[in-house]
Order: sequence, then C-alpha cells, then structure tokens
Amino acid sequence: MSQPPTPTTSNSENSMTRTPLRGIVPPLATPFTVGGDIDFASLRSLVEYQISGGVHGLFVLGSTGEVAYLDDDQRVDIISTVVETAAGRVPVLAGAIDLTARRVTAQIRRAVAAGADGVVVTAPIYAINDAADIENHFRVVAMASPVPVYAYDIPVRVKTKLDGAMLVRLGLEGVLAGVKDSSGDDVAFRRLVEINRAAGSPLTVLTGHEVVLDGMLLLGADGAVPGLANVDPAGYVRMWDLAQEGRWSEVAEVQARLSALFDIVNQSTGRSGDPAGVGAFKAAMEQLGLVGSRTMAFPLAALDDEAARNVATIVARAGLTQVPSGSLVQ
Repeated sequence: MSQPPTPTTSNSENSMTRTPLRGIVPPLATPFTVGGDIDFASLRSLVEYQISGGVHGLFVLGSTGEVAYLDDDQRVDIISTVVETAAGRVPVLAGAIDLTARRVTAQIRRAVAAGADGVVVTAPIYAINDAADIENHFRVVAMASPVPVYAYDIPVRVKTKLDGAMLVRLGLEGVLAGVKDSSGDDVAFRRLVEINRAAGSPLTVLTGHEVVLDGMLLLGADGAVPGLANVDPAGYVRMWDLAQEGRWSEVAEVQARLSALFDIVNQSTGRSGDPAGVGAFKAAMEQLGLVGSRTMAFPLAALDDEAARNVATIVARAGLTQVPSGSLVQ
C-alpha cells in the first residue's frame, strides 16, 4: 500500500493570503481500500483529476471527505498527500472540525503543519452555545490560526445556523476570510451576499449547492464547493467560466446536465445522507476509474451492486467516460 508523504508546507500560502479565493473548490472525497485503509494512490489520482478539470482550489476533510470518521493521524496524512500532490498549483483548504475551540485549534495546528493554506471551521459541536459564545468561538480559533479561517455553515450537522450579520462583522474585523454555506437556506444565503456586498465584500462567500449553483452565481456567490465536482469538476468549472462572461442561458444548460447527473444520490433507498450521497459520488468515481473502490469509512456500508449499476447508467448518460489508465498519478 502506498504511504502518505511527510507533512510539508504548501507553496500557495502567501498567494492565497493576498488574493481572495474564488471559483470552484471541490470538497474532496476520501478514497478507501476494500480493507478500509486510506487509498493514497486513488487520492493522488483524484487530486490530479480535479486540477486537470480546472478547479480553483481544493477542500479536504469536509462532510464529503467523511471527516467525522477519521482519526487525527489520518487527517494529517490526507492533508499532506493532497498538498504534496497539488504542489502549489491550487490552494488547499482543510476542515478543522471538532467539538469546541480548544480542540479546533489543535486541529488547526496539525493542518497547518501538514501544509494547509486555509482552514474551515464550524460552530461548536455537541456543546450548547448561544450567539455570543459562537462568535467568540470563531475569534478564538482565528487568533490561533496563522492561515485564513473560513466559517462552515452546516446546521444539518452542527444544529446551529450561523448569523449573516455576525459573519460579515467578523469578516470586516479580519477574523474570517470567508464562508462555506451548506445551510440549504437560500433566502439567508442571498441576504448574506447582499450584506457582505454592502459592507465592501470582506468575505469570500461560497455555496455548497450542486443543483442550483446557476442561481447562486447569478445572485453573486463568489464560488462553490460542490460535492458532485468529485465526479465532474470540468462541468462545474465550465459553469463558473460561463457565468463570469455573463452567458447565463449556457450556464443554465450546464446546470441542467449536472442536475441530471446529481440523480446518482437517489439510487440508494433507506440510507442516511453519508452513504447515499457520498456513497453515490464514490460509486461514480469507481465507475470512472478514479478510485479503486467505492468503500466508505467504517462502519458505513458502500452502495450495493444494483445501486452502483444505476449510478453507472446515469454517469454514462451524462457523457462522462472512464479515465484512461495511467493518465493520472498512481
């Protein structure tokens, strides 16, 4: 089995600090071998596939990366591998996901030592905090971070919806560099974009949408972190490029194709969000030859064979073909 690299320092840290991150920043899946170990060869191939698709950054150790199922050593190994493979071509953000500020700052130290250019932080998890506590949480972790901090708004997992006014205030004070919004609250997202713009755009505002990204870009999102980009990064990059040119009818056409592709997440019934959604992405990546196995993190079961066949049909219908063997890093 291939081994992870020694933790390193990324070449893109200074440029990321100077230039706000915009565009398509896929949340990388974490490939596993059939035996349940991290598949570093597949991870390197996936990084190359994303970069060849034209993405503007990479986000590791998010929900799509199954961060909740990984121990600290695995997290460091994943960051190091992605940073080494990206080799400064795009910035690498790393999820510093943990219970409270003290534990988050420990994750940040590990992520920075492994070469991350920025970190992504949620509100406290499990701990019951009020609005003032949550704001202070971000201030504390930002003070401890030598790299930009992005707030991760994902109430389905942490049970807290981040307040837009608070986020912009922290952006104006230099506490936060941006927001990755996976709240599913499109009205609140629109309001966040508006108040951020009115304040001089201190935050980079990224959406986690896969199927209405066209609308989010039209209203002013600075980019996207779509899980489906693991399967088709070039499709999302094309949408972004067309949006920058104001070619909105073509943006809608690309979105319609990607929305049809997103139906892969509906091929497994009676499953929770992780195996149904991330499991579908992995089944598609297996079909494309990007990963050696659709295995999920223990104790999650991968999609069954029937669901995987349905995923393969949808992937083929979207016009995606298997990546030639040897064309990516192995």
